[in-house]
Amino acid sequence: MSTSKTELILIRVTGEDRPGLTASITEILAKYDATILDIGQADIHNTLSLGILCKTEEKHSGFIMKELLFKASLLGVSTRFYPITTEEYENWVKMQGKNRYILTLLGRKLSAKQIAATTAVLTEQGLNIDSIRRLTGRAPLNESEAHSRACIEFSVRGTPKDRVLMQKQLMQMASELDIDLSFQLDNMYRRMRRLICFDMDSTLIETEVIDELAIKAGVGDEVKAITECAMRGEIDFNESFRQRVALLKGLDESVMQEIAENLPITEGVERLMFVLKKYGYKIAILSGGFTYFGEYLQKKYGIDYVYANDLEIIDGKLTGQYLGDIVDGKRKAELLQLIAKVEKVDIAQTIAVGDGANDLPMLSVAGLGIAFHAKPKVMANAKHSINTIGLDGVLYFLGFKDSYLNM
Repeated sequence: MSTSKTELILIRVTGEDRPGLTASITEILAKYDATILDIGQADIHNTLSLGILCKTEEKHSGFIMKELLFKASLLGVSTRFYPITTEEYENWVKMQGKNRYILTLLGRKLSAKQIAATTAVLTEQGLNIDSIRRLTGRAPLNESEAHSRACIEFSVRGTPKDRVLMQKQLMQMASELDIDLSFQLDNMYRRMRRLICFDMDSTLIETEVIDELAIKAGVGDEVKAITECAMRGEIDFNESFRQRVALLKGLDESVMQEIAENLPITEGVERLMFVLKKYGYKIAILSGGFTYFGEYLQKKYGIDYVYANDLEIIDGKLTGQYLGDIVDGKRKAELLQLIAKVEKVDIAQTIAVGDGANDLPMLSVAGLGIAFHAKPKVMANAKHSINTIGLDGVLYFLGFKDSYLNM
């Protein structure tokens, strides 16, 4: 009893995209009972690139190619055929066991130079690009650079030769080429983040509140100098905190409301919070700043948790003292883990975003730690960074496309 021989054929269709094109192609394959082993399609500037790997009986392959060529002619597209050997197919199947990663490139705009440099790193590390996806919308040619954003996402396969070195190269490249980069393992956790924790000062807001309070108290320069040293990691955060709070002694508490009502909100926060709430994320503020201002933002954006420091107030005046334990870097990391436990979220599903040295512990603990417009010490230790656009850039590192983000 004879058995029918089979052939593996890769079909590539290119040309102007139009409704019904894929249906027309697959209808011909269906007519001859072909099995689809793989299929992929991309559309760039209304130009289609469709690939189909199919298995068919050898006696049908000639008829399939003939009918596809005729249909392609009617549709005004080009069709090419490539025979695939059994060995080639089996080697391709074995590839599916390899690691998959996502490399995200983000900036006000992206140039060929930036893309060439980052993809060269992938090549050096022995990684292969499977697909490329644009996450941002189509930018008009006259779009203002001040508010523009561009993001593309590479899906890559393989195992880096030296991931630590690769990470350092990417972060250095981000600084040199003025782009933002994130290289993540593409697993279930990456697609199912559930908890995001933010630093407040210089992250959610474009100021350090303690500096604003100090200006009102007439000790602005002294406090600002201490703040900058602490954020650079040059002095112990707890000691710097005690020194700065002591200088606020005698300030009227009414000043706090005035500052809260005029907080400079970071670019992209409104959009980011809207999307995070819409998609069910739990949101926390973990701040070395003050609870009063964290709670103000909590009411404004519907934030779930706020942990910060409480200033002691007696008879309507700040005493220069604080209440309870200081929320320092170590405490931030502990709080992130505690909230994740309460919310029954795996630590791999957590995100932390911050700018200062006291944010490093929580950035390293979180499943995705993002340095945002960060200080040099933080950037030197970061694996993911956003420096070119607003805080809503976080959404692209989570895989969101602009088409998902309509407010």
